[in-house]
Amino acid sequence: MSFSTEAQDKMDSTQAQITRLREQLESLMKDRVTPVVADLAGRAESAYGASRDAVQHQAEAVSSQVRQRPLAAILVAAAIGWLIGRTIR
Repeated sequence: MSFSTEAQDKMDSTQAQITRLREQLESLMKDRVTPVVADLAGRAESAYGASRDAVQHQAEAVSSQVRQRPLAAILVAAAIGWLIGRTIR
């Protein structure tokens, strides 16, 4: 067996190992990682929807309070503005 034939055999063996490893990695990604990522994406979307609904509900509640008590809302807004102005100085 010559040096070049031996080197070619080793290179072919190495390429075959790389191909097997690539196939194993693709299988692992398809079987394990992809479902977990999909599950996490579903959970994140669900949490986002719940948060969005809660914020919308709170905004509606605040808006209702402002409509019921406009003078109090103006006073609260003025007080908050004054406090922010004092803190910035």
